[in-house]
Amino acid sequence: MFTLSWRSAIFALGITSACCAQSLRQEAENDGVLIGTAVRPSQLSETAYASTLAREFSMVEAEDAMKWWALRPDAAAYDFRQGDGLVRFAQAHQMKVRGHCLVWGRDNPDWLTQGHFSTRQRSRLLREHITRVMTHYAGQVFAWDVVNEALDENGNVRDSLWYNHPGIGLSGKGTAYIEQTFRWAHTADPQALLFYNEAEGEGLNRKSDAIYAMVKDFKRRGVPIDGVGLQMHTPTLDVDIPAIAANIARLTALGVQVHITELDVSLPVDSNGQPRPDDWARQAEVYRGIVRACLNSARCTAIQTWGFTDKYSWIGSHSHGTRGQALPFDRAYQVKPAYKTVLEELSAGRLPAH
Repeated sequence: MFTLSWRSAIFALGITSACCAQSLRQEAENDGVLIGTAVRPSQLSETAYASTLAREFSMVEAEDAMKWWALRPDAAAYDFRQGDGLVRFAQAHQMKVRGHCLVWGRDNPDWLTQGHFSTRQRSRLLREHITRVMTHYAGQVFAWDVVNEALDENGNVRDSLWYNHPGIGLSGKGTAYIEQTFRWAHTADPQALLFYNEAEGEGLNRKSDAIYAMVKDFKRRGVPIDGVGLQMHTPTLDVDIPAIAANIARLTALGVQVHITELDVSLPVDSNGQPRPDDWARQAEVYRGIVRACLNSARCTAIQTWGFTDKYSWIGSHSHGTRGQALPFDRAYQVKPAYKTVLEELSAGRLPAH
């Protein structure tokens, strides 16, 4: 059941369950931007989930189905069934598929993390994985998060099994291991767009400065990087939109694309899972600002939420029920105020080029 304040917010913003003649997907296509979401293949069998996904979005990305632990649960074989199911759905509905992710210090299978591999063996395993997965999905996955969350909050390279535990032989050499994975990825599928994906580097801070410096260095030396993914998991309603816009502008000025890859805007909620009434509108304006920051840059070419319905959002379990309501659709697939502001900004389109 919706609360009275939620219903009031809906009607105040002029939203109904059949709110709009145009979908997010249709408006985004007019702007030349992809509108996407992260997906769990097991949920595609749910009619409301699948129909909303196909109607509203032009791009999908697997939440987990293309990570190491899902694709290679043991050392002996690969299991592409979940990822292939997502690709089939996307192809059936003329959607693009974004791959996530080839290299991460987390979400790796026990056989890999607890195995006593030398740096040479681990290097061989990583190159083999990148090559096998990208070859399997060549021509089907148009862009990959090659490396995910490799930097800490100060912009330093994180300790990880790929960097220095034991690493792939490039420990202590800064971003050299990241560079190596991008070179391997380009060799595996020269047509795929290659992205570095990071959290908490959306605005202007030490981490985003380090990302900028790395990308600038890679571009200068011919390392095959095509873009940066800015996750945009947003746990506050006090968001510095101008800083986000400035960061997008400086990254795209280097000649790379920017994708917003994991957008959600969570709200503090009560014991019934409901936020303060005023927070619906504030959340909607955060969504508006982020979408506009992307649309104002010609090289910001995709906007993706991390899921689209609160029914399956990670926020509730991650916050132990203290936060939620982070996405544009509620648990019953009804649109929320955030949906309308996203649609309005997509409808307004990009700024004319000067």
